[in-house]
Amino acid sequence: MRKVKVLRIIARLNIGGPAQHVVFLSEGLPKERYDSVLVYGSLDAGEGDMSYLLDRQEIRRSYIPAIVRRIDPIRDIIALCKLIAIMRRERPDIVHTHTAKAGTLGRIAAFLTGVPLRVHTFHGHVLHGYFNRFLESFFLACERALAGITDRIVVVSDRQLEELTGTYRIGERDKYSVISLGFELEKFLDTSRQAGRVRARYGIAADAIVVGIVGRLVPVKNHALLVDAAARLQGMLPAPLKERVIFLVIGDGALRDTLAASVKEKGLEKRFIFTGWVAPIEEAYADIDIVALTSRNEGTPLSLIEALAAGRPVIATDVGGVADTLGGNGILVNDGDALVFAQRLRELIINESLRAELGRIGREHAIRRFSKQRLIDTMDRLYSQLIQEKGITL
Repeated sequence: MRKVKVLRIIARLNIGGPAQHVVFLSEGLPKERYDSVLVYGSLDAGEGDMSYLLDRQEIRRSYIPAIVRRIDPIRDIIALCKLIAIMRRERPDIVHTHTAKAGTLGRIAAFLTGVPLRVHTFHGHVLHGYFNRFLESFFLACERALAGITDRIVVVSDRQLEELTGTYRIGERDKYSVISLGFELEKFLDTSRQAGRVRARYGIAADAIVVGIVGRLVPVKNHALLVDAAARLQGMLPAPLKERVIFLVIGDGALRDTLAASVKEKGLEKRFIFTGWVAPIEEAYADIDIVALTSRNEGTPLSLIEALAAGRPVIATDVGGVADTLGGNGILVNDGDALVFAQRLRELIINESLRAELGRIGREHAIRRFSKQRLIDTMDRLYSQLIQEKGITL
């Protein structure tokens, strides 16, 4: 039998779960059965780059600079034409798209070129928290139309399935498969060898309690909620303990100056440290005591999976796929509730045994659910099922 040719498309290889996901699948699917090609586009300004992952493996790839996250009619048309040309040359059996822009352009190109199987993965979605209501309505209409030319829609959590089929009514439920992300977790399972490096780099005391947040500094991540909660927390802790709490903001983006100004305005300059991106990231988790997430919308946040694997307790807003990601192994707070966020964060700060217990059971959950091999095996089974259902001859 000939190999199954898979053309995998993602908008960009920025720091995060989707980039790792597509690389792991491109390199990990059995070589004796699959011939994979990875297509990717351009990073946004201020985003960390994960294209270095491609250098570790012999992955056939094609870079299309015109694929950009934002709406750009001229570039979008150029990108669509290039995708059509690649599909006509490669003649894939499966086009599998990841992220919104790649999902739009890739599925249209696959439909126009008659690709037998069209699959799309929602890692998150842009239907809430990213744009104004007009654009959100436009993108929703696009996703509903695209679902009609998609053979299988993959979501990364049960909650995301309910949201897309129930709240947004995108496609028929029987078109969906739930497949959790998978990662190389080994480097996070024992971070003790990296302990102390980040604290030494930024002058953080050994007895400090470090609250870390990892992610792009953009509106949807809502770092302003953490700043607000930190300000409220100051009145909830006794003076000696209050002076030991440090907030480590890891990442970069358009809101960095705005957030730094807000920290200064609230008199929290001694409590907050903005590091930019830290590499290797496991060094950061080695020196973080509590991991926070304050997003307005998420799919399956990589930072929380890394935190769980590193044995760190998590406090997060209950949005998107966050609850499914944690699997009950963390503290959830309603989106936008800075007071409750501060109160629950205080519980973690003053209760070291609670932190240790959440960290222990969280690590067990991460190992069980988010391993790379589980992802590869599950996707292999899905492709085999779809090929059989479609009657594709190999």
